[in-house]
Amino acid sequence: MPASQFPKLALFAVVACSLPTVDLVAFEEATWQPYRETFAVPTSPTVEPAQHLVEAPVFACPPETLLNPQQGQFPGNYCPTPAYPATGPSPIFVNTQFDDPALASLIGPKVWDWKVLPDDVIWHSYWAGAKEPRMSGAVFRDTSGNMSLLDVTFGGRTSLLRYGTTKNNRPEGWELQIEGAGMLRLNLDQNWDFEAVDFRFGVPIVYGHGKFQYKFSYYHLSSHAGDEFLVRNPGFTRINFSRDALVTGVSFFPLPAWRWYAEAGWAFYADEGTEPWEFQFGLDYAQPGPTGSRGTPFLAINGYLREEVDFGGSLVAQAGWLWRGETGHVIRTGLHYYNGKSNQFQFFNQFEQQIGLGLWYDY
Repeated sequence: MPASQFPKLALFAVVACSLPTVDLVAFEEATWQPYRETFAVPTSPTVEPAQHLVEAPVFACPPETLLNPQQGQFPGNYCPTPAYPATGPSPIFVNTQFDDPALASLIGPKVWDWKVLPDDVIWHSYWAGAKEPRMSGAVFRDTSGNMSLLDVTFGGRTSLLRYGTTKNNRPEGWELQIEGAGMLRLNLDQNWDFEAVDFRFGVPIVYGHGKFQYKFSYYHLSSHAGDEFLVRNPGFTRINFSRDALVTGVSFFPLPAWRWYAEAGWAFYADEGTEPWEFQFGLDYAQPGPTGSRGTPFLAINGYLREEVDFGGSLVAQAGWLWRGETGHVIRTGLHYYNGKSNQFQFFNQFEQQIGLGLWYDY
């Protein structure tokens, strides 16, 4: 070898030795922590990596030349790499824009893809919302009418199609949902007579990213008086309370345990008793992540303003204990308080004050 090549080889050896390296270690799968932005902490620096990662060399590149973690794209000036055989391993890059560079080198940028019927949802029902799809039962005393009543909801919401990804087991992206519920009332003082029922069906389109989620939705709602109620009250005039509405809403998590939300709805078809505009807002509080068998406390407050009652409406407050599973679904039990115009829309202009207990399964 010519002597003139030795200085170049010495310089190459010095540069190669100075390159930073990253130990490839196995990490615990990130715990389902909704609305957190942190990565899991390595469990042990001594665990061997998967075999297909052992031979992968590690290169450090300037942050401005790396893959874009938000869009999964190469910038125009991505870091050049040496040539590799077609069958050899791909290089692993250290992206200092991630919270944990070592973990970032393992997981790489998040790439959005299509998911059909995912198990979880991006947009969740409002816990204290009176007309949200769920499975629930609330027994209470209506102090204004001096009656013992039971409100039962049979329904739910699910995701049909999603284009997005999961970050720390938290879904993000675009999502098409479907929701529906029947919300009926039984009179416990009248041999459990069927008083009334409201039916709701909706198709929300949802976008979620970071701490924000947005919703645009269509829903149909119709209200019906119960046969047994009409027999007991022959002078009652049934109304055809029915509406087809468009809704836009936003949900925000200032902290992982707190959810704030607000929405506005406008009915392009509004039949007897109802008027076009409605507004809803509130908050939900509970510690994030799966709770296990111990559960955690929760608090939920909802305000609902409706044009047909001169933008009065109702205030709902609930508090108690909550359990959350891996998919984000929750079961809650606790105290229930309702004050305002009736949440059974056949009686939309009647005042009710409800005090009781509830059991709710929310999506």
